[in-house]
Amino acid sequence: MLLFSSTCLTLAGFAWFMDRWLGEPRRLHPLVGFGNLASRLEREIRHRFPMMPTSAHYGRVLGVIAVGALLAPPVVLAMELAAIPAWGLLFQILMLYLALGGKSLEEHALRVHQALEDGNLELSRSRISHMVSRDTQHMQPPEVARATVESILENGCDAVFSTLFWFALLGGPGAVLFRLSNTLDAMWGYRNDRYRYFGWGAARLDDILGYLPARLTALTYMACGHSRKALAAWNRCTERKSPNATLVMAVGGGALDLRLGGGGHYHGHWQTAPILGGANPPATQDIQRATRLVSHATWVWVIGYCLFGLGTIITSLYP
Repeated sequence: MLLFSSTCLTLAGFAWFMDRWLGEPRRLHPLVGFGNLASRLEREIRHRFPMMPTSAHYGRVLGVIAVGALLAPPVVLAMELAAIPAWGLLFQILMLYLALGGKSLEEHALRVHQALEDGNLELSRSRISHMVSRDTQHMQPPEVARATVESILENGCDAVFSTLFWFALLGGPGAVLFRLSNTLDAMWGYRNDRYRYFGWGAARLDDILGYLPARLTALTYMACGHSRKALAAWNRCTERKSPNATLVMAVGGGALDLRLGGGGHYHGHWQTAPILGGANPPATQDIQRATRLVSHATWVWVIGYCLFGLGTIITSLYP
């Protein structure tokens, strides 16, 4: 069954606990394998259609076909596994565990924090390069701290809250669909010469799937931080480079009273971005504050899921 059940919603807490306890698989992670497959498919398409990067029509059509070809098999497989009697629910919990990335995000962020605390700027640059797509070679400590906080807030939305949202709506297949589409957006959703047309389909799909979860994430950040400052940051967020990520970073920055955005170097070129969030420039210790904000917000979602699921079960037993 695709629509969520109260039992499945309640057991979402077990998937979250597995992520907190085990973290992501160190070897043979499905998302890594999916990313490798996507890279091979893209190279093959570019080899067969060399005109693609300069043609809006061919680029977008081939990009949409590639997205569909990559997403359809795993999502259909997830639906088939979810429908297996007795075992389907366990498969869905496993799907959610593999789709969640909260523990991994926290570990990456705290490793950057530790490098900054130790005064090892080169190591902090190396570690933040695994979290962001911008150039990190010449970042100074305040820039590393800002990039890390921005990544925590944005990826908290993608790796935790949006995944939980689609699990609530469509069970395990929903979590799989979102995380795989988000992976394609992370790989192809750039507005540069290589991906401007080919990545259009992946970027638009991720925008659509992330629209409601991003706003729910922003509301949760607001509830778990400085609510008035977060609301003010939301109201000021009119210029949006991304319809979802910009809002999440703005409200998260307001909840922490941190000034985010402003731009960065991407592929050797400076790209400007709107100033977001609060008043204070991020410092090293704010990395831990950002991880705590995401952690507290996650508790809100998980406890809410479990209570709602249990309430539904009890209501069905004692109408």
